[in-house]
Amino acid sequence: MMEAIQAILLGILQGITEWLPISSQGQSMLFMIGWLGISPNDAFSYSILLHLGTMSAVLIRFREEFLRALRNPSTQMARVLIISTIGTGITGIPLYLLFREGFKGGIQATVLIGALLILTGLLLRLRGTGARRIQDMNALDMIILGLAQGFSILPGISRSGTTLAALLMRNLKQDEALAISFIISVPAVMGALALNHSLSLTEMPLASAGLAILASFVAGYLTMDLLIAYAKKVNFSAFCITMGLLTLLLVAIF
Repeated sequence: MMEAIQAILLGILQGITEWLPISSQGQSMLFMIGWLGISPNDAFSYSILLHLGTMSAVLIRFREEFLRALRNPSTQMARVLIISTIGTGITGIPLYLLFREGFKGGIQATVLIGALLILTGLLLRLRGTGARRIQDMNALDMIILGLAQGFSILPGISRSGTTLAALLMRNLKQDEALAISFIISVPAVMGALALNHSLSLTEMPLASAGLAILASFVAGYLTMDLLIAYAKKVNFSAFCITMGLLTLLLVAIF
């Protein structure tokens, strides 16, 4: 059974790494499988559940943008949310079902996470020369963005890293790309939570789940702006590749 301090640490890990292009889901799964002894399938489900906290932080941080989109569905932000979410479903739902049923062993899941962290690092090397703004986005931009986000259901593929890479390759300005990446995460997390409704809490009781979600919300909200600024100065591509290689090395040794 997960202890309170472990649940809080897990939530803090999610809250901090969600804003960084280093796959919060991959980091959470590695922590749960390697340190807490949770099965890969349960760790996969819990890693999705933890996003409830950071999703709430995004809703509060960007509440004005969401309210405008809800009040007027014809706005550009509303179109981005709708079209990108459709694209996310096209790739995300099949991959969710494949991963949820297809990986039973801890070593197998950990090898996949290591390989996907390396892939995330390679994706982060792709950069565009940003000059376009959100108002310049067309339907193709939004579909590509959604399709890219769908792949982040796989642990190790960074949602923020993948969506930022897609937006930057479409020549969006970096500040616009960051805001869009945060905002489109909300319907994606809601969809993942809906798919994951059958979660069993045999390893993470309700109290522990609540603590982890609360910790992820607090850590995520407090560090959002700080880590956005920090991420602009750090080479996360090299970090992801190093983490992935280290993960594969540890699996090979042990």
